[in-house]
Amino acid sequence: MSRQNALSLNPEWQNNEQGNRMAIYILKRLFQSCITVLIIVTLVFLMLRMLPTDYYFTENELTKLNEEQKHDILEAQGLLDPPLIQLGRFYKDLLQGDLGTSRRIKAGQPVTKLIGKKLVISMKMGLIALGISLFVGVISGVFQALRKGRLFDKIGTAYTIFANAVPKLVSYSLILVLGARVFNLPSMFTYRNVVRSSILPVICLSLGTIASYMIWTRRYMVDELSKDYVRLAKIKGLSDRAIVFKHVLKNAFVPLVQFIPGAFLYTMGGSLLVERFFSVPGMGTLLTDAINRYDTSVVQIVIMFYAVLGVLGVLLGDLLMIMIDPRIRLTNDKGAR
Repeated sequence: MSRQNALSLNPEWQNNEQGNRMAIYILKRLFQSCITVLIIVTLVFLMLRMLPTDYYFTENELTKLNEEQKHDILEAQGLLDPPLIQLGRFYKDLLQGDLGTSRRIKAGQPVTKLIGKKLVISMKMGLIALGISLFVGVISGVFQALRKGRLFDKIGTAYTIFANAVPKLVSYSLILVLGARVFNLPSMFTYRNVVRSSILPVICLSLGTIASYMIWTRRYMVDELSKDYVRLAKIKGLSDRAIVFKHVLKNAFVPLVQFIPGAFLYTMGGSLLVERFFSVPGMGTLLTDAINRYDTSVVQIVIMFYAVLGVLGVLLGDLLMIMIDPRIRLTNDKGAR
């Protein structure tokens, strides 16, 4: 037997080789992710620098300051330097952990302090909404597949159509009216009653991802239930419950795993509208306020946060697929799978 064939039959060597390929793949993807974030942040930074300089001042300052005073202030802050010099200074400060200061929302306050509580609120709501979506969507999709063509399946299909076809503001308004009038839930977020006032926003954040998990779980379950190993398991005498939950659901869940990080991103992105709708003081509300008030320092940092979240979501989805599905093997063909 040749040395190459002997190595190919050695499980330990194969595991080491796969581990090396995984490490190379992760490094390449991390590098690509960093480049993507860098491009996004750079473009946003340069576009913000194309705004008129009057946007750096409040209305009160514009009425009190003359042109010479405004020029001196902008020059002292380095805002009249060429855009590329400002960009270099921005990245230098960023590497040192300095995210800048707010100019319009809370003048002089560090951006890190400004986004602290708001980030916690958005992350908590996003994670709770994702957990609800995953549980309700997968379980509903399983029962739809098991009762294909029956009443529960038709109701589930109608819900997915409703969730995807009806404009978000319309569905949010229906939930707001129903929750406030029927269940007496707060229609606006308040720190005095965080739990109760978070119920309606979390439900709204869950709507879209519940529908997505329902329809995809149903599709994958129906595909798996028609395969030969299911018929073989029935011949061997396994119960329907054992076949569904020990074999079929496990195989059907594998392709769904890659959508979990993306679903979290979708939930966080959806918070832009939900937080505004329910007056939730989170990252979504902060971003819209910063855009409306031309607070460029806050805008670029919040957008950078969403960009990092996005590329990490895609990367983690792919990595979860590789770790959970043993059929996926990395190759040496430029890191392809």
